[in-house]
Amino acid sequence: MVVELNIFQLLAPEEPSRKIISLPQIAPEEPSRRIISLPQVCAAVAFGIGLGFKDGLGKASEFFAGYILEQSLSVDNLFVFVLIFKYFKVPFMYQNRVLSYGIAGAVVFRLTLILLGAATLQRFEAVNLLLAAILLFSSFKLFSSEEGDTDLSDNFVVKTCQRFIPVTTNYDSDRFITVQNDVWKATPLLLTVAVIELSDIAFAVDSIPAVFGVTRDPFIVFSSNLFAILGLRSLYTLISEGMSDLEYLQPSIGVVLGFIGCKMILDYFGFHISTEASLGFVFTSLSVGVVLSLMNKSD
Repeated sequence: MVVELNIFQLLAPEEPSRKIISLPQIAPEEPSRRIISLPQVCAAVAFGIGLGFKDGLGKASEFFAGYILEQSLSVDNLFVFVLIFKYFKVPFMYQNRVLSYGIAGAVVFRLTLILLGAATLQRFEAVNLLLAAILLFSSFKLFSSEEGDTDLSDNFVVKTCQRFIPVTTNYDSDRFITVQNDVWKATPLLLTVAVIELSDIAFAVDSIPAVFGVTRDPFIVFSSNLFAILGLRSLYTLISEGMSDLEYLQPSIGVVLGFIGCKMILDYFGFHISTEASLGFVFTSLSVGVVLSLMNKSD
């Protein structure tokens, strides 16, 4: 899924009496950005192992399948975050703050969506077919989307935010709100948070049905989402630097979405695919995509 962003053209005048930081360029890459923090991954593994000891191998397999799914589907999401940060020229020193607010909002929204989804699936079994159709369509879009420069014009999300949020043309340190001409206005940093939140909502429409295709347990769905979301900041650092090297990862994600969609259809008609088999297929597909990408890069 590719988000097309509208060019940021806001004509609010700058207040002479208050020093506002002009839109800066993205800071050059620093060595520290290449150091990927792994505590979140270790915590997820420990949680999954503990879940296995408590509730059995089946629940642990469901958790790890959901976690790996969420992490893989986050790749497209984070690639869009990279584009959003570049588009709004957000300095690197402020990006972690924006991501922190985005992650907090994502946790609240996804919990709400998961609870509603679980209740709906329990009451209306045929909803599985709708979710399967969403996943199959998403898979098709991943295979049919053409590579190349992203068109950053006429995005509904950005245009809507610009319409309803009065925004300055400049940053004021790391503030979300500032004063210009005795009027309170949002800075581009707040607009960036809003666009990231709404973009994550759009991506959740794909990712949450995918995890429901692996397990119906809302606790497993939410916990796998939670651990994946908590690792977004670390994953963002990796993706922002290495996305262009993983050209076969997107088709692999498309294969995974197509598989989960077909699995949900088969489950509806009484043909069950085990969680262990699903976990193995997801892991193998993503691994093949990464390995092929690295092999192609080395040639």
